[in-house]
Amino acid sequence: MRAEGGSVSNEGATGLSWDGPVAGPPSAEADGARPHRVVVLALDGVYPFELGIPNRVFGTAGGRYEIVTCSPDGRPVRSSSDFDIAVAHDSSALESADTVVIPPCEVWSILDHGLPPEISDALTRIRPGARVVSICTGAIVMAAAGLLDDRPATTHWNFTAEFRRRFPRIRLDPDVLYVDDGDILTSAGAAAGVDLCLHLIRRDHGSEVANSVARCCVVPPWREGGQAQFIEQPVPPPASAGTAAARQWALENLHLPVSMADLAAQARMSGRTFARRFRDEVGMSPGRWLIQQRVFRARELLEATDMPIDRIASEVGFATGASLRQHLHEAIGVSPGSYRRTFRAAAGVP
Repeated sequence: MRAEGGSVSNEGATGLSWDGPVAGPPSAEADGARPHRVVVLALDGVYPFELGIPNRVFGTAGGRYEIVTCSPDGRPVRSSSDFDIAVAHDSSALESADTVVIPPCEVWSILDHGLPPEISDALTRIRPGARVVSICTGAIVMAAAGLLDDRPATTHWNFTAEFRRRFPRIRLDPDVLYVDDGDILTSAGAAAGVDLCLHLIRRDHGSEVANSVARCCVVPPWREGGQAQFIEQPVPPPASAGTAAARQWALENLHLPVSMADLAAQARMSGRTFARRFRDEVGMSPGRWLIQQRVFRARELLEATDMPIDRIASEVGFATGASLRQHLHEAIGVSPGSYRRTFRAAAGVP
């Protein structure tokens, strides 16, 4: 764990770190400030789906974010598909960005020849203190610019070998969905970019706002950054039963002391078969997943209720308040009381 500038982050075995909510900007509603400005840098060969993720996710957060898109020179950029994309801004927009997002683009030329001067010049316009975020191979742009030197990062698993060969100073973790290193955040491909944007909203404004955005976008509200990028068997064969029903039952009964045997019984499998099938589908063990869901629910209750810590622990299935404190601190590096005070203050609740 480390403390920098009043923020707290927890870095576990996966390389994932969570920079606590005290580092995030307050909501525009809370203090009358302008919305947090997100500038998306579209580069030649940009992937259209990922280019649209920041606007779709941050733009659903009730006016808390202003999203603009730029290219290095303000001209249209070629997409990876069969059309060009016109933008309204040039790289001068980066000078006023609170968060800069770099979506994936065609990066082989960058890997072979380095950044073109117009991209390097654009990146130098990012103001000190701004967050810089990559989606998928956008991390290669950041790496080529030297922004990731000696820092943890991730990118699409398919680029692991090439990334390590070209950028040996970067502490690459190819197995996770995203890495939060405070002011530098990187994510894996496509859907992991959605996960990272939701993570930033949760970091800035709490679980209630992030969950509302997730519902509007019809995506899962939370996948832990340390969850596996690549799962060999994400969907079970048609003839076999999956673990989804057991997971849903567990979510509805978090207050109970749910065991592996209980979950296996819900799926009508042996314990060994269930554990193997669960890991194939979810990318982690049932025990780790269950703790993750209990912590997530506890965070919601800390934000939205005045329940005592021991009562929240009981509601989410931890045996004691001490157990909740331990697991919350392991997950995000802060105590329940600190977490509650941060988000209550951000919401203007005395």
